This record gives sequence, structure tokens and C-alpha cells, in this order.
Amino acid sequence: MSIKLTLYTKEKCGLCDEAKEAIRSVQLEYEIDVTEIDIYSDDALLEEYQLMIPVIQINGETVAYGKIHRIDIINALNG
Repeated sequence: MSIKLTLYTKEKCGLCDEAKEAIRSVQLEYEIDVTEIDIYSDDALLEEYQLMIPVIQINGETVAYGKIHRIDIINALNG
């Protein structure tokens, strides 16, 4: 069964690029279905996540935001 991971992001975001790389690294070991959502696509998302991005949700639960490391994702998957 695939794990559903949602990444809330925006363009020109260095922390978002780092989070994407961490996710790619984790995908080598875990079956993860990633959905990437630009917070500028929806005013409600922009208001909710503007100061937090990148934000990772796993199966609908926020598990990490800001500076995200590979270990943060692994801990959330095994948590």
C-alpha cells in the first residue's frame, strides 16, 4: 500500500527544493505517492501555509514544515 504524501510549496523556494530532495531520497526506501500543491493556487492555502512552507502531510496529517530533513520524513512514516 502506497503512502500518500502531500507537499505544500511555492515557486522559488529553497527550503521547498530541499524538502523535495529529501522526499526523493526517502522514496528509494518507501512506496510514497507524492502530490505537490502550490499554495498560490488557492487563497485559503496561501493564508494557512504562507509562513510555514514547505509543509508535508502524510495521509492528511501535518508531520513537518519549514526546514525538512530526510530523517523527519522517515520518523513520520515510522511514527
